[in-house]
Order: sequence, then structure tokens, then C-alpha cells
Amino acid sequence: MNIHEYQAKELLAKYGIGIPAGHAALTVEEAVEGAKKLPGPLYVVKAQIHAGGRGKGKFKELGPDAKGGVRLAKSIEEVEASAKEMLGNTLVTIQTGDEGKQVNRLYVTDGVDIAQEYYLSMLVDRATGRVAMIVSTEGGMDIEEVAHSTPEKITTITIDPAQGFMPHHGRAAAFALELTGDLGKQCQKLTKQLYTAFMDLDCEMLEINPLVETDDGQLLVLDTKMSFDGNALFRHKDVEALRDVTEEDPAEVEASEYDLAYIKLDGNIGCMVNGAGLAMATMDIIKLNGAFPANFLDVGGGATTEKVTAAFKIILKDPAVEGILVNIFGGIMKCDVIANGIVQAAKDVNLSVPLVVRLEGTNVQQGKDILENSGLPIVSADDLGDAARKIVAEVKKAA
Repeated sequence: MNIHEYQAKELLAKYGIGIPAGHAALTVEEAVEGAKKLPGPLYVVKAQIHAGGRGKGKFKELGPDAKGGVRLAKSIEEVEASAKEMLGNTLVTIQTGDEGKQVNRLYVTDGVDIAQEYYLSMLVDRATGRVAMIVSTEGGMDIEEVAHSTPEKITTITIDPAQGFMPHHGRAAAFALELTGDLGKQCQKLTKQLYTAFMDLDCEMLEINPLVETDDGQLLVLDTKMSFDGNALFRHKDVEALRDVTEEDPAEVEASEYDLAYIKLDGNIGCMVNGAGLAMATMDIIKLNGAFPANFLDVGGGATTEKVTAAFKIILKDPAVEGILVNIFGGIMKCDVIANGIVQAAKDVNLSVPLVVRLEGTNVQQGKDILENSGLPIVSADDLGDAARKIVAEVKKAA
């Protein structure tokens, strides 16, 4: 789960981490009132979307010469003008894709006199089973280019969670960032605070870009992104409450309400499978046969007829879907339950695309009988390879 910048900063502030003063706003009026509470005379107006590259982004509705999603304002009037331009418009960045994201929230912060910018992030390194702390002296909007062109300027420090954060980790970060004296001590303290927050909150990623050194010698978090392990949110109801569903794919939001694991992809063959590994194999074999999956969808091991019906409807809401492959291996999940869900959903939505179903396992014959007696044009498959070949052929035939 992702959250907005202002929400992430509020969480980090609870760990004693320095952030510039700021106020979130849903309206132009709130942005102006927030700015009036800041000392000024320099303000920063930031679009709040779940994507990076906001500063270099462009608004679809504005001209090519318009400013991006992070703007400096030298007066309250400039704050108001920027808020009017940004709210309700679509910001396109390198991370949003061409469709962009609509800006529904702003964050107005106090301006900072910056002496130097740095990069610092923490994430889960699955290859080592440790937390990777990544730092660079080249902070700012072009960190991706730094990673591509001058990777030697990026340092990775691994932290064993069984041992925890040790003083030498903080010293290594300060050395990599070329921070000495008081700034070095601040860096050591900051990295420990960030690691504590990362572990306490079950983060998947915590990125600070930039971490800045101010003209008066302070380290401040100027921008940050945080994402969390969705499987651990039951431990963090306060974090879960920060979820902004308007930033997520509506189909994925609907799927989460039914406890379905759904991710939209760019293909044309809808998939409904039980089990993540089987779902991955199903997507692979679809591509092997010359087509592309339109989604990943795992209905889980204990789905009900209602859950299967909901999954089927979610797949069919994608206009790119030209055919559906259902691949179920019934263990805990019974094939007759799946079959009833498929029949019910197909009737509810007036199925108009080819449907191939492969069932195997518990109550498989009952499931096949339900499909055969449904009166619907459902194509049965004997195994996964047969199913993939049939759905690709059916889609080509229907085209």
C-alpha cells in the first residue's frame, strides 16, 4: 500500500525526524489558509499523487510551458494561483504513464534554503533477506539517471534484521554521503530513526529524495515516499486508514473488497486461477501460445460462489478482454463451487467473449457437469496446455 508524501512525513515526524512545516489541502481555500500558517516568504506547492517525477511532470489540461507538480511560490497569491491550476487537473510524469493521475490533494510547505541534496532509501532486499539502505550524494530529480549512468555514485548498505541497526551502519551512510562533524552525527541519528520507522511500520520501501542539508547546517527530509507490506496492515490500522483509493485502479480496489488478488495487465486474455504459482504458470503458457494475459487474478483457496462471481465480473469490466481462461485445481477449493460461480457470473453479465475452463481436483466431475448443463457456450479443456491453445484459438476465431 502506498501513501501520500504529507502522510509519510507525518509518520516520520513521530520518530523525531526533521521535516519542513507544511499543511495538506483538498481545496484552493485550504491551500491558502495553510500557507498563511507558515512563516514564508517562500512556499512550495506540491501535487499529491502516488507517483514520482512530479517536479518534471506536465499537466494535460495546461499548455506545454506550464509549470509541473512541484512549484515555488513567493507570495500567498502565487500559492493560490498554483493551487487553482493544479487541483482537478491531470499530472503526467515518467511514473504515471501517458494517462497521468488527477490531482485531488496538495501539500503546501515552508521553503527551505538548500545547500546540498542527497538521496537515501531503505527497501527489502529479497536476494539477501536483509534491509538495503541505499545512499548517494547525487540526490534530486535525476536519481534514475545517476543509477543508469554513474552507478558508482550509489552505495548500498545491508542491515541484517536479526542483528538490527548498528552504529557502523550509520557511520557507513555518513561516509558515503561525505558528511563529517555535526552533519555526520545527524546522519547517523537520522538513519537509525529511519530504520526504526521502517521496521516498526512494516515498510516495503522508504525513499527520501532529496534529503537536504540546509544553509544553517541541518538535515531535513524534503520529500519522501513510503509503501507498506499489505499482508502486515492488520497490525497497523492507523496506517491502513491512510489509504487513498482514488489513487488506485478501481478494479483492484473492488477486488480487494472481496479479498481477491487482482492486478491489471496489458493483454487481452482474462485469467481466473486459484493459487499464485498456478496463476503465474497460466500467464506464461498464454504468452507461449502467442497471446498476452490481461490480468493476474488469484481467487484463493477458499472462495465461495459469490467470490468467484465477483472475480468473473471484475475481469469482464476490462474492455481489453477478448477471452477468458479459467484454470482451477481443486484442493480446498471445490470445482463445483467454481463452476456455479462461473455460470452465475456469465448469466449476470451476458457473456459475449469466448470462455475456456480447465477444472481438475475435488468434485471435478460435478463441476464439469454443471458447466455442460448450463446451456452456455463454455469450452472445456483437459489440461493447462490444452486450455491455453483453445482460448487463443477461440479469440482469433472471434476477431
